[in-house]
Amino acid sequence: MSDWTPPTSPPMAPPTAPNPDPWAPVRGTTPPTAPPGWSATNPPPPLGPPPGSESGGGGGGHRGRWLLGLAAFLLVALLAGGLGLVASRINDDDGDPTAFGSAPAPSTGVEEREPDDAPLEGSGNEPVADVAEAVSPAVVQIEVGQGLGSGVVYDADGLILTANHVVEGQDEVTVRFSDGTAATGEVVGANVFSDIAVLKVDPFEGLPVAALGDSDALMPGQVVVGIGSPFGLDQTVTSGIVSAVNRPAATQSGIVNMVQTDTAINPGNSGGPLVDIEGRVIGINDQIFSQGGGNDGIGLAVPINLAVRVADTLVAGQDVEFGFLGVGAAQEASTNTTGLESGAVVASVEAGSAGADAGLTEGDRVLAIDDEPVGSFEELAGIVSAEAPNATVTLLVERNGEQRELEVTLGAAQRD
Repeated sequence: MSDWTPPTSPPMAPPTAPNPDPWAPVRGTTPPTAPPGWSATNPPPPLGPPPGSESGGGGGGHRGRWLLGLAAFLLVALLAGGLGLVASRINDDDGDPTAFGSAPAPSTGVEEREPDDAPLEGSGNEPVADVAEAVSPAVVQIEVGQGLGSGVVYDADGLILTANHVVEGQDEVTVRFSDGTAATGEVVGANVFSDIAVLKVDPFEGLPVAALGDSDALMPGQVVVGIGSPFGLDQTVTSGIVSAVNRPAATQSGIVNMVQTDTAINPGNSGGPLVDIEGRVIGINDQIFSQGGGNDGIGLAVPINLAVRVADTLVAGQDVEFGFLGVGAAQEASTNTTGLESGAVVASVEAGSAGADAGLTEGDRVLAIDDEPVGSFEELAGIVSAEAPNATVTLLVERNGEQRELEVTLGAAQRD
């Protein structure tokens, strides 16, 4: 958004303290062909000192402590032992083999119990199952060496959305579809700032394509569904709700406002879709907040509106630009006329920038953009970066104890 960047800290060795940095990468390194009694480890290099620094590939990642900048990450060993799956082949009445399943229970002569009346009246439908059935064919597993992530086909030309950190440093990857078939995916382009990348496979007849929704219309409490390959378990479906919108999160080179969800997201989910209850993709799963490296119920997804804007620009071969205000952050918080800390205090204004042209001055406190409250400078950064260059927005500003509105036509900042 602006020339403001989050504070950084140097790379650190794996922490040994009992309460390590809770922002854990959603980075999967399970081999794609892991056996049933598998184990998974999570050993990427440290991430995120100065903006623009590179990270290793894999299946997910957050670049620092939330709102406090980029810090150390966890090396986490994730083990699931004894997960052997047992199934028996049964026959139908004609003696022909059927699908794997369990043998029918022997008759005991006891009358079968009827289910109780449901306490709630419902249609009997399974909305999450319906969403999974509709969207899963368009969800792919992305294999990069011994690491993997997820993606979603969003265009009939064979275009796939995923996270930049899943394919970073790669020109080609293996894309595995829901039916098990594999194809070579070309990395068309990637953007570090938004953590979005685009792949392309050769289109084929019947290529499944996911529907896209409107992330600007999301509200906390909406039911959402995640689909991806956590730890290599492809086509895994989880569900939850939208916990918050416009939650600022640090990427490798800035701040992006994301969709927060309690839908289970784990290493390998990164790049996969977050879907609304009507089967439309509303986000690309990207990060988790975790005390132990696994799902703690706080996941973040890049809003689909931003992801598609970035993807379309990459496919067109153009530079990716984001809204630019041209203001710097205050180092110390102050209070507004209500006595509560809120808003973004402006410490500096770049000459000739959109903020300067609109009349912003040092000491102004931005309270809202287009009636959307701003609680911190990080939130201001995220909101502005989500806007397209040359977009016109209205700022609610407090100056010397009085509020006023300023109309601003945002500038453009190239973010690789």
